[in-house]
Amino acid sequence: MGRLNNKFFTDTMKVRHITFIFTLAKWVLWGSLIGIVVGFTSTVLINFNDFLTDIREANPFTLLLLPVGGIIIGYIYMYYGKGSRKGNDLVLEHIHHGQGEIPLRMGPIVFFCTFITHLLGGSTGREGAAIQMGASISEGVNRLFKINRIDRKILIISGISGGFGSAFGAPIAGTIFGMEAITIGRTKYEALIPCFVASFVGHYVATALGMHHEHFIIQNIPDINAINLMKIMALAIVFGFTSVLYSQLRHEIKSLSDKYLKNLMLRAFTGGLIIIALTYLIGSRDYLGRGLPMVEQAFQGQVPPYAFLAKIVFTAITMGMGFRGGEVIPLFFMGATLGNTLSPLVGMPPSFLAAVGMIAIFSGAANTPVSAFLFSLEMFNGEGITYFFIACFISFIFSGHHGIYASQKLYDPKSRMLNIPPGKTIKSIEEDKKIQ
Repeated sequence: MGRLNNKFFTDTMKVRHITFIFTLAKWVLWGSLIGIVVGFTSTVLINFNDFLTDIREANPFTLLLLPVGGIIIGYIYMYYGKGSRKGNDLVLEHIHHGQGEIPLRMGPIVFFCTFITHLLGGSTGREGAAIQMGASISEGVNRLFKINRIDRKILIISGISGGFGSAFGAPIAGTIFGMEAITIGRTKYEALIPCFVASFVGHYVATALGMHHEHFIIQNIPDINAINLMKIMALAIVFGFTSVLYSQLRHEIKSLSDKYLKNLMLRAFTGGLIIIALTYLIGSRDYLGRGLPMVEQAFQGQVPPYAFLAKIVFTAITMGMGFRGGEVIPLFFMGATLGNTLSPLVGMPPSFLAAVGMIAIFSGAANTPVSAFLFSLEMFNGEGITYFFIACFISFIFSGHHGIYASQKLYDPKSRMLNIPPGKTIKSIEEDKKIQ
């Protein structure tokens, strides 16, 4: 009897070891394939966006073509991209419900439409295109290997990680971002290995292809003491509320557009006209495109005190009325310029508060405090680690149930203070409020 038991346990352990090795090999293979392709596509995306930005800045008249570009984007999504229209929210919905398939054309379509938006002056970033391309590539791997339903979700999450890590040169933050962004209150660590592989492989492929990422330098970091810590706590609340302001304005504009401008071509055409009018009303083109020069200025000197508010309006209109791109770099713009504006009021270095602002607003708007904190470590070489940790989590708490990803699911409330039921999405919570 003892020999039989020993044989049973020995065979069981062999099966477990074989399963572990086989599963690990699968994750490494699939994550590597996703990372290689995503790293290449992210390089093309960023380098070509830089090229188009240079063309736009050298030819100011291109802004006048933004409404025409809106018509083209609306036409593409009306007749060729119906299954891709929700963008990042479609990716999240697929992960939550797993129904149907992610259209493979989603990636190429968002690439092309992001190029149009950047060329003609829409206020947007790039990670949206990178994430959607990553999801499309993951879907291609899923179909190629005929992967089961559970593993398909995990690989799509790894596509998000690969897209973020390669697009921002932040493979550690990218690893966690894919797992953290899909659900508030629960991080899907089951996807850790493929997310890690996809993010790091994507980053190193992009680096090998010569892609350069933006780096900002904090000139002075205040000493850690009780007064400075209390200042950062108070400022983090301000940054959290600012992320709410942007998220709500962006979703409200989209909601009104869905109601009154159902035709996507007319919607984006109208949005283009509004952006043109605002540009000439303000008398500045600093809020078109990604706006990286203004972010750099926030770290080096002074920026207009209303710069963060202008970027909120420009980006909310651009994204809410049908143009394509990402929102993380615009969030960096809002946070850096707001931090710069607040620096003389609280007596802290402008480059330091610009850094804290850009990370804190990203944390609050994306509801990804761990990813945002890790991103600060990679972006600023671990400087000011205590301040960034505090700012990320306080902004996250005070942004409540709001965020830029409407399909982000609430697994558990951020805090009992918020009195929000679990299991809902940001969009459904907002709809319940309107009914009440």
